Amino acid sequence: MATRSAIGIKHGDRIKAVYCHWDGYVEHVGLCLNTYYQSSVKVNNLIAMGDLSGIGADIGTKHKFGNRAEYLPDGCARECTFYTRDRGEDAPFQSFGSEAEFVEHYEHSGSEYFYLYDHGVWYYCKHNTAFKPLHEAFIKETA
Repeated sequence: MATRSAIGIKHGDRIKAVYCHWDGYVEHVGLCLNTYYQSSVKVNNLIAMGDLSGIGADIGTKHKFGNRAEYLPDGCARECTFYTRDRGEDAPFQSFGSEAEFVEHYEHSGSEYFYLYDHGVWYYCKHNTAFKPLHEAFIKETA
């Protein structure tokens, strides 16, 4: 079963966002975003491609939808799979006026995790919790 998520970027008082179908939990989509999408240019290019079946370290090139992904040692796929580019569907990014509107919209699509890029920092939340910095999820606790 898929763990759905939504990925967005803030532009002033607007949020542009996409749906991601597979592996939306922090240890996968969160890890890929935190590791490979650290510039606003790369995040904007990701969002511009529309909804994703699965995220990868790079946007990549057009490929057959459903092909088994090639994975990097950290578990991230080498390239993204998009509904529009790779399957020919009409699945563009969406635009929202607030974080609440962004979360509410994608909750109706079954999303469990929400990622938001704002001024160079990734934030995340799950369902009705507050957004917190994504990098904190990867800090190892010491005894």
